[in-house]
Amino acid sequence: MSKTGEKGISGLQKAAILLIVLGPEKSANIFKHLKEDEIEELTLEIANTRSVTPQVKEEVINEFYEVCLAQQYIAEGGIGYARELLEKALGNEKAMDVIGKLTASLQVKPFEFVRKTDATQLINFIQDEHPQTIALILSYLSPGQAAQIISALPPDRQADVARRIAVMDRTSPDVIKEVEKVLESKLASLVNQDYTIIGGVDSVVEILNTVDRGTEKHIMETLEIEEPELADEIRKKMFVFEDVLLLDDRAIQRVLRDVDNNDLAIALKGANEQVQSAIFNNLSKRLAVMIKEDMEFMGPVRMKDVEEAQQKIVNIIRKLEDAGEIVISRGGGDEIVV
Repeated sequence: MSKTGEKGISGLQKAAILLIVLGPEKSANIFKHLKEDEIEELTLEIANTRSVTPQVKEEVINEFYEVCLAQQYIAEGGIGYARELLEKALGNEKAMDVIGKLTASLQVKPFEFVRKTDATQLINFIQDEHPQTIALILSYLSPGQAAQIISALPPDRQADVARRIAVMDRTSPDVIKEVEKVLESKLASLVNQDYTIIGGVDSVVEILNTVDRGTEKHIMETLEIEEPELADEIRKKMFVFEDVLLLDDRAIQRVLRDVDNNDLAIALKGANEQVQSAIFNNLSKRLAVMIKEDMEFMGPVRMKDVEEAQQKIVNIIRKLEDAGEIVISRGGGDEIVV
C-alpha cells in the first residue's frame, strides 16, 4: 500500500492501519469489543498490509482523532454543538466532512436535538400533533422527558399515546424525516437513520414508571378498558404501590428502613387494608402504633399528597430492586425478577 494519500483507502484498510499504529496491546483491547467476523476481516487485512507511508499513517490517525472528537461533542451537546466546535477547530468544510462520516458510520440517533430541548418548551411544539406523531417522538426521548410530556397532555390523549408507543415496532427513515420536518424550523435538523426498533411495551413501562401516580393510574385504567391484554402485559412489567404485596417480609423490612415515617403514614392513608396489614406486620409494635396515631391525627389528606408519598416509596423499591437488594415476584407465577 504505497499511496501518497488516504482518499483511495477503504474503511477496512484505514482500521487495519490504525490498529497497526496503535500496537498489539491496544489493538487487543479494541478486539474485545468487536464481533468475530469483524476480527477475522481486520486480522486478514492487517496480515495483507505490507507497508504504509508516514503520510498515510498521519492522515488515518488524524481522521480517527477528528471522528472521536466529533463523537464526544455530539454526546455533550448534540449535532449542532459538535458542528459549531468542529467548525472553529477545523473549518466549515472539514467539520461537515467529519460529521458526515460520523453520522453515516455510527448512525446518530434521530431526534438528538429534541433530547437537548427543555420538555416544557417541547410540549408547546408537539401537543397539537397527531397522537401517532407524539408517540414516535416520545419513543426517542429519555423516560424522564417523555414522562413530563405525557403528563402534560390532556387526559383523553395520554392513554392513546401510551398505547401507540407500546404497539410501535419499526419506523421507516421516510416517516422519521417527515416528523422531523415538523420540528425542524423551530428546533434543528437531524441526520438520516436506518430502520430502527423503537417503542414497545418496555418503552411505555419506563415512561409510566416515571410519570406521576395520577397519570399512571389514568393511563392504566383506560388501557384496561380499551386494551385489556396490553394493560395486563404492561402491568406485569410495572411496580405500583399496591404491589408491595409481591414482596416477602424481609424485602418489606428492607424497604421500610429507607422510608420516611411521615411519607409512610400519608401513603398508608390511601392504601387498602391488605397493604396496610403487610406494612404494619413488618414494623416494630412501637413504630406501628406511632404510624397509626400519625394517620389518625393528620385528618383528611389530599389524594395528590397520598399519591406523591406512595410514589416515593415505589421509587425506593425500584432502586433497591435495581441494586439487587430485594427481589420482586411478578406476573403471579414463580418468575423472580432481580
